[in-house]
Amino acid sequence: MSNEKIFLSSPHMGGNEQKYIREAFDSNWVAPLGPNVTGFEQAIENYLGNNVHVAALSAGTAALHLALILAGVEKGDEVVCQSFTFSASANPIVYQGATPVFVDSEPETWNMDPEALETAIKSRIGAGKKPKAIIAVHLYGMPFKVDEILEISRRYDIPLIEDAAEALGSKYKGRPCGTISDFGVLSFNGNKIITTSGGGALVCKNIEHTNKAVFLATQARDNAPHYQHSHIGFNYRMSNICAGIGRGQMEVIDERVAARRQMHEFYKEFFAPYDEVTVFDEPNEDYFSNHWLTAVTIKPSGSRDREKLRLIFEEGNIESRPLWKPMHLQPIFSGCEYFGSDISEKLFNDGLCLPSGSNLTDADKDRIKVALRRFFS
Repeated sequence: MSNEKIFLSSPHMGGNEQKYIREAFDSNWVAPLGPNVTGFEQAIENYLGNNVHVAALSAGTAALHLALILAGVEKGDEVVCQSFTFSASANPIVYQGATPVFVDSEPETWNMDPEALETAIKSRIGAGKKPKAIIAVHLYGMPFKVDEILEISRRYDIPLIEDAAEALGSKYKGRPCGTISDFGVLSFNGNKIITTSGGGALVCKNIEHTNKAVFLATQARDNAPHYQHSHIGFNYRMSNICAGIGRGQMEVIDERVAARRQMHEFYKEFFAPYDEVTVFDEPNEDYFSNHWLTAVTIKPSGSRDREKLRLIFEEGNIESRPLWKPMHLQPIFSGCEYFGSDISEKLFNDGLCLPSGSNLTDADKDRIKVALRRFFS
């Protein structure tokens, strides 16, 4: 049996990426603009539907930063952010000189708890600091409680930003994640469901926001024959080469989503006899997850816990990873306000992300089964 490393989520090429890259080289379009960038943006817009407008950028983090700017977040403001997430969800708040206010998760979707969100908003308004924006995450591809979060956002007139970095292909009540709120953020990092090696996109509801995002992402150069700047800009635009990879990847997005969901079913079937393991799954038919990563929680029993399984995988050269450590427990954010209980902390302590790539072979699955059987033996 081969002992090559099985990765958590590795890139999976579709075959036509090199065609678009070759066109870029042949035409000498290697700068952060060109036909691949336009074509990639159009492909995403066609896939998402709902009359959205897309700006292809250098990273999902860049997209989130620009979303905060478009939402009017400035120095001294506060932004409510899901605590149970990757740090890139919170870091751009600090880029703007604003302060994160973290909110706990609820146990069904592992995403922002609507009750804790409203408590946070009321508390900050009471302190004279009404939040300027809300960042809610579709964690591991699972849509957050859209109806509840969106209603709170509208009732308090606070812009909602969807961090859909992990959720391209996921839907809530048939609506694609990233298109539901004021702004959506996508990521095409190397481990995402499709990749441009590195990159992201900002999804907007109106073309004026998209145009402003593109303006800011290209160093905010004014319309003049010389280099003139009236605003601070950023070097955030996606290159024509990376966008060529993205165009090829968009041709196979449906296949990639189907393969991830098949891996999820593989784990559900394996763990069905084991009561101590819970596979993270859609709570009802309103939710459709791309299952970018399949995650489980393991109820500690004797010597069995999530860390033991992680180490068994590691011995077999199989990558797995603990769930995100909540932001309110991170040293860099230790002084920030936090609202909720200990749901996200318990998930971090007991949860593990399992190999979920769309390119895992039957032989890979056999090795994963061997490791899992060893854990339960």
